[in-house]
Amino acid sequence: MSNAISRRTLLRAAVGAGIAAPLLSGCGALMPASGRPGALSVHTQLSGAVAGAQVFADAVAGYERRTGRTVALLKNGSDLPIVFETSSLAGEEADVALVNLQGRTLSWTGLGATIPVTGLLDEWGLRDKIIPEALQEWTDGSGNLRAFPFTRTNWPVSFNTRLLEQAGVQIPTTSDELIVAADALRSKGIGPVTVGGSDWSGQKMFLQILQGFLTTEEAKKVFASGKLSESPGAVAGVQHFVELRDAGVFVDDVQGYTSDSELTQFNTGKAAIVPAMSSALAKVPAERAKEVTVGGWPKPSRGGVLEHPSVIRSFNGHGIWISENGAKKLDLIKPFVQHLYSDEVTDAMILGSGRDMSRITTTVSKNFPLVAQTSRLTEQQVSPVLLPDLLIPQNAFEPMIQATAAAYGPISAERVIDVFERAYATA
Repeated sequence: MSNAISRRTLLRAAVGAGIAAPLLSGCGALMPASGRPGALSVHTQLSGAVAGAQVFADAVAGYERRTGRTVALLKNGSDLPIVFETSSLAGEEADVALVNLQGRTLSWTGLGATIPVTGLLDEWGLRDKIIPEALQEWTDGSGNLRAFPFTRTNWPVSFNTRLLEQAGVQIPTTSDELIVAADALRSKGIGPVTVGGSDWSGQKMFLQILQGFLTTEEAKKVFASGKLSESPGAVAGVQHFVELRDAGVFVDDVQGYTSDSELTQFNTGKAAIVPAMSSALAKVPAERAKEVTVGGWPKPSRGGVLEHPSVIRSFNGHGIWISENGAKKLDLIKPFVQHLYSDEVTDAMILGSGRDMSRITTTVSKNFPLVAQTSRLTEQQVSPVLLPDLLIPQNAFEPMIQATAAAYGPISAERVIDVFERAYATA
């Protein structure tokens, strides 16, 4: 596949013509200059207020001081994939990208926008430094390692024990206990479960609840196809979600919440329970963290398949991708990537930002107690379930989030299934 074809394919598949034109016209200004000898450009989602952003920036600065080489950082958030794709079409993409494995990035290596790093894993001495399951998750169906796994995801449920005690209940481990707890919390004027009903955090909650009735293999089929109605387990999961929703388990007006507002509500003590990834838990204030115990989402009291409350676990956090431009600078990228997998940087990311890393390490967060608690959860305490992002087709990803947002409103289980399946069919 030629560069021109792969880039045109990316543009057609990922960016509408109306969006592509303005982005392409500004690509030269967006991409950091790295044409001089010894310079690299790195496009990163670890920026702004994101956990680990400053630690990562410090690690890059340390590399520059030690080597005398320049690393130009381009920073984007959730729009990084589309900016990278359009700049790739123009041949002006950054040499390296740090971005999650989900949605549109799943196709990058297959389309030639980034190169597989399978052969570099041993050549650069990284295989023994990365958790084997992470390498497996980042390997595509053709056996290509898409990128080097860097950060990873633990997604527990956090319980404010002070608020639960105020309501006279303990941490719920079953759905019946959760409904009782929600009712007790409401009677004290405390919100029960807060979640971003309008965005991806609500989507994750919805799909996690469904997995209370799905084996791993069944879940893979359902999330890949979107055909809830053809799976008795998925239908039972939707009915269970509606039962919880109608029992008042979620806070009022949950459809209007986002991942940011759910954390704000939990951090200010207005809600007692939040499902949030460990990187978000790093932002919980110390005084609030003292009141919190992490665990899993209560398992179904009847008809479920889980032995324990569930947590989402995945290695699809940020990966280190090498672009077509970067393929010409492997001699410069090698020492930079090796630096990022050093004990020094790994420890700094864990201790300084509370990030979970794909690097093999015994270092545990000290200043981020909830992240440390999460890392110590065992399979005798919680049942890990899938992060659906690696299974959902790219074109269905955003429409499906809109569908799950609708599920938090007052519609029937049958209507939830119909809206969900339409999201896949029209994507």
